[in-house]
Amino acid sequence: MKLPHLYAIADAGFFPETEKLLHFAQELTAAGVTLLQYRNKVGSPRRILDDALALRKALPDHVRLIMNDRADLALAADFGGVHVGQEDLSPESVRRLIGPSRWLGVSTHNPEQLAAADATSADYLAIGPVFATTSKVRPDAVIRLEGVRRARALTAKPLVAIGGITRQNCLSVIDAGADSVAVISDLIPSPRAAAEDFLRLLSAHLG
Repeated sequence: MKLPHLYAIADAGFFPETEKLLHFAQELTAAGVTLLQYRNKVGSPRRILDDALALRKALPDHVRLIMNDRADLALAADFGGVHVGQEDLSPESVRRLIGPSRWLGVSTHNPEQLAAADATSADYLAIGPVFATTSKVRPDAVIRLEGVRRARALTAKPLVAIGGITRQNCLSVIDAGADSVAVISDLIPSPRAAAEDFLRLLSAHLG
């Protein structure tokens, strides 16, 4: 598999209304985003599924949608993958649920977790937070660019860096070894313009 260089995340915590969530997602995809994760840490299963179904209906078919945490709801909404953290279902349990064709990603925060995730059937691994982030209530310790370099040395799988990544620092993260940057906060104020900036920067840098 080949990850897009920009991995956008739509966190429902910033969008209490489904209409605003959909507008945000549509602005991103209009800019050229092709990989979007829907994350909702506090909503009910009904709310998460309703939002997921609305996203699937509102976005073009070529956009791959990833569900955070919930493999069952990913299947119900016909999403293209699932992303799990260290406290969610194990990667192998998720793989048995979603089958071989949907993408499976795993969040890691240190070399030990990354090495363990590398031994699973995960399609890609996420490492972070690279920089300080405000999108999590209890974030893990920042790993900085050196943490990305260490992660790169431990896996041949596609590597997604996450945590505090902006247009100002994204190229340094790519240079440290990440294949893709996951972005939340820097996309929110002006999603289309920000996504276009990210894609232009990454494309020019990587050729």
